[in-house]
Amino acid sequence: MLKSIDVEDAFKLILDLPIATATETVALGEAQNRVLSTDVCAKIPYPPFDRSPYDGFTFRGEDTRTASRDNPVRLKIKEEIPAGKQPEYEITVGSASKILTGAPIPLGADATIKFELTEFTETEVAIFEPIPPNTDIVYAGTDIEQGLLLAAKGTLITAPVISMLANQGYANLNVYKKPVITVISTGTELCEIGESLHPAAIYNSNVHTLSAYLAGLGATPVNGGSVPDDPNIIADSIAAALKSSDMVITTGGASVGDYDWAVRSAEIMGAEVLFWKVGMRPGGSIMAAVKDGKLILGLSGNPAAAIIGLLRIAAPYIKKLCGMKDCFYPEIMVALREDFTKDSPKLRLLRGRLDIIDSTAFFSVSGGQGSEDLISFTECDLLGEIPKGSPPLPAGTKIKAYKL
Repeated sequence: MLKSIDVEDAFKLILDLPIATATETVALGEAQNRVLSTDVCAKIPYPPFDRSPYDGFTFRGEDTRTASRDNPVRLKIKEEIPAGKQPEYEITVGSASKILTGAPIPLGADATIKFELTEFTETEVAIFEPIPPNTDIVYAGTDIEQGLLLAAKGTLITAPVISMLANQGYANLNVYKKPVITVISTGTELCEIGESLHPAAIYNSNVHTLSAYLAGLGATPVNGGSVPDDPNIIADSIAAALKSSDMVITTGGASVGDYDWAVRSAEIMGAEVLFWKVGMRPGGSIMAAVKDGKLILGLSGNPAAAIIGLLRIAAPYIKKLCGMKDCFYPEIMVALREDFTKDSPKLRLLRGRLDIIDSTAFFSVSGGQGSEDLISFTECDLLGEIPKGSPPLPAGTKIKAYKL
């Protein structure tokens, strides 16, 4: 067991753990925020046929070569083609068809013109300028060619992806099953939400907090409730949860106090402890262990520290469990908007928000930065890093940040 480990080493050690993913088929309407388990290619070109981009007339461009305001070309109207109707007549020399937006271009036509640029009756349309062939026709496959890779295996299914696949007629999609992750809070002082607080008690908020973050990462969280500060009871609870879960997270008991039982509980149940303590602040009280190929992650009992530990160390692994090919938060360089007045003997993680001022990306600290400060997360869209060994840093110093 590595008693203490650097952030990058802990991150990589967890991310490199082998995983087993299962798949299932879901209806398109239930696929948003799921992850594709197969490549998806275009079954048909899109648009599937040559079509008109607006309401107007379609004709042979060559027939308008001599058109002018003083000498318009007059074409005989063969039919009206609304969207959804297959044209009945071919366009020949001297003819045109009235056409509406999205309707298929008839055989022989190679140009369109808007209604307002013409004069017309029920039987004839006058065109006052030359319209070259291949003008204003949306050709089949302009947007998507048949056979084109639309979304690769491991792609998160978003609204634009659903729109694209719906246009291809995909009724069902093959996706990875969501990993089930049980969250258990440890601590005799915990009281379940909905109960009356007794003296010296606090609500078991971490289960709900971490479950919300896990759902956002794509997992299915399970509320494992709370257990008292007894390593045997904690070990039994973890072992029971592992039977129906792909991963178990505990909060509390990951530090070095007399009632911090994360490591001991893992040892009791025969798990391999990978490391205990990570060199970052806050959130460094983390224990990682493996049992039967499944990760057990012990996070701090302090709410903010637990969130940071989850996001900085475990989130990419959880995304990998979900089947995502892109497991990492985007990294950006930002300038501190305010002075940071503390030394950083360890890597320090700051909660903040991205502010763009005069085309410069700034990191603005979002509230208190303590291990129990939760309000700072309500406006937090960046997790900033102050390197280990840094002195106080003046405003304007560039730091690395992760876009959450």
